[in-house]
Amino acid sequence: MHIHIECEDGEAKFWIEPIVSLATYCRLKSHKLNEIQRIVEWKKDEIVKEWKKYFGKR
Repeated sequence: MHIHIECEDGEAKFWIEPIVSLATYCRLKSHKLNEIQRIVEWKKDEIVKEWKKYFGKR
């Protein structure tokens, strides 16, 4: 399971399970990547729930 994050500075892909980890990124500085990863870790349960709800319908 993974998610894509896009912002004005660039983009990143994070694996969600089994642990949150950075997969790839483009144009983002390390401090921004760290900030995004902290948010993804904080919201992991909500992200997983919504991911399963969305992709479970297909």
